[in-house]
Amino acid sequence: MKPVRTLSLCLTLVISHFLGVQQAFSETATSQEKEQSLAYEINIKKTADSNVDSALQAASQLVALQKTHHIGPYALAGRIRSDYGRLEGGLRSEGFYGGSVEIKVFVLDQEYDGRDPALAGILSQLPEGKTVKITASATLASRYHVGAIELLSAHDEAHRVDLKAIPLTSEEKKAFGVKIGDKAIAKNILASQTRLEDYLHEEGYGLASVSRPKAILNHDRHEITVRTYVNKGPKLVVGPFHFKGLKHVKQDYVARRIHLHEGELYKPSSIENSRLDLGSTGLFSAIQIENAPPVISISPDKSEVENVSQAMPLNFSFTEGKRHRVAGEVGFSTDLGGRLGASWLHRNLLGRGEQLKISALATGLGGSAQQGLGYDGYVDFSKPDFLDRGRVLNLRAEGVRQLLYSYHQTALILRGGFSQPINDEWKLNGAISLEQENIKQFGKSRNYFIASLPLGVDYDGTGRTSPIDPATHGVKISISVTPSESLEHQTSFFAILNGQISTYFDIHNLGLTRPGRSIIALRGIVGSIQGATTWDIPPDQRLYAGGQSTVRGFRYQGVGPQFRNSKYAIGGSSMDAATIEYRQRLFKSFGTALFVDAGQVGKGSMPGHGKLRIGYGAGVRYFTPIGPVRLDIALPYKRPPRGDKWELYIGLGESF
Repeated sequence: MKPVRTLSLCLTLVISHFLGVQQAFSETATSQEKEQSLAYEINIKKTADSNVDSALQAASQLVALQKTHHIGPYALAGRIRSDYGRLEGGLRSEGFYGGSVEIKVFVLDQEYDGRDPALAGILSQLPEGKTVKITASATLASRYHVGAIELLSAHDEAHRVDLKAIPLTSEEKKAFGVKIGDKAIAKNILASQTRLEDYLHEEGYGLASVSRPKAILNHDRHEITVRTYVNKGPKLVVGPFHFKGLKHVKQDYVARRIHLHEGELYKPSSIENSRLDLGSTGLFSAIQIENAPPVISISPDKSEVENVSQAMPLNFSFTEGKRHRVAGEVGFSTDLGGRLGASWLHRNLLGRGEQLKISALATGLGGSAQQGLGYDGYVDFSKPDFLDRGRVLNLRAEGVRQLLYSYHQTALILRGGFSQPINDEWKLNGAISLEQENIKQFGKSRNYFIASLPLGVDYDGTGRTSPIDPATHGVKISISVTPSESLEHQTSFFAILNGQISTYFDIHNLGLTRPGRSIIALRGIVGSIQGATTWDIPPDQRLYAGGQSTVRGFRYQGVGPQFRNSKYAIGGSSMDAATIEYRQRLFKSFGTALFVDAGQVGKGSMPGHGKLRIGYGAGVRYFTPIGPVRLDIALPYKRPPRGDKWELYIGLGESF
């Protein structure tokens, strides 16, 4: 009977490293000699197992370095010899411990064994410009399987005492992931260490350790015994927090923001989620959360886990980010013209994440829907975690002037509101808005004072990690209702109802493209004003369509009822629009889009009425770290009188 011997699964890596060092020495030594450069071609013959073929290709240094600079004959001979060990390691990694490798070298139509001691001298006689042909083949023999699994005490390994099995629960065994009868594939067996260790940590065993599995070979039975040493350690809860690096951010704000609390079960995933959540505040450039041993004992009333009274303290280390940011804003469309401005942001005004933003923009720099230069200036203040975790208080004071063809508006707007996430997908928002404005239309000037109460709910099921990332799947929904009272000219009450839904389909789901490269995006918009007729509603509060947010190819406010023989829009009490857009990613940073938009505006409050307008076009995208730069060109189908022949839109981010 052949002896049973122990072999570490990492032996392949050790052998490969040793042979690599040996080869490097050989190549360095021979580089000092003046010898000709050789080119070679390597062909590894396929076996009956595609996984083995992939392993052989990945292991071969001859394959990996084939396209590098030519090498000398002695270096090539050393590279060939080293590939024996590498290819045999590739066989063992797939469970073929009894397999063998053969390498043949063809020089001037003569065949030589890759281990031939005279090979380097033979290669040195090859005339300049000739290519060396190399063929490697592998014999698989029988594949080994897992015959037994030994999960042993790490204490026994350290003290060389009698080996004792560690009892594991069924869930822990499932996490280990290796079963008797499995193929002896190295990567699967080696991965069992991480799988079991991660599972134990998530179950509260924060100090648990699992050794790298070893394989005990039994050549007679073509089996291996997998042996691993496990130290579970004590079950832990979260201990006290210690903070370092806080300079301008208040510690009480960080403590309230942390998801974790003392006494809950110690789980690395919960700790990491807390780190990511703190990072989402934008206040820090780096956050580290580390164990702060030793483990301490806490009173049972502080522990949320029954019969667990040992706790792991945690160290929170922060590097605060820059508190101030200056940014520019630029955009252009042929209907609204250019938009140019700058903003200043303070990220941490009062030490608890409060943000102050001051922005000034020039608008209406040309444009077929504009009659002159306008401005938009505002001051925003936001306070996170207002009265409740996750709730954001928003305050804004804004001055607006826009000289549209439909009307001229000069307004001062005061707004205060909140946004409250329900979960990762749903969010509620509400506000109180007061607007004092002057509207000029056909030479007549009217003043309006409008009080409104916008309320809304948003759903985002696209799974994006950042709102600037283009959506590739899922659904987004936004619904709002804005009860409003016009308290000056033509006093009236009205409520504006708006709804928008968009969905994204990845053609990869049909098996035709790579994930995220080819997307069909659909959008539907509907709006209605209840409680007042069109003429009783201030012009800026009416519903309009046209422009890059509804029907491209028609200028802003270019869809819907128009004053007779003019390009002045009346607006309406209902609106609906739809878009289908095909988005194709090209290379790494570019993309294209094809789209068709359709929409209408009606005088009544019931959507679905009015003159249907259709626009179509194409665009290009350049993807940057802050979102895609978008350029769209759109044409109107059946251009109306005084309508634009085409529209150009340039902006940041997808249209929806």
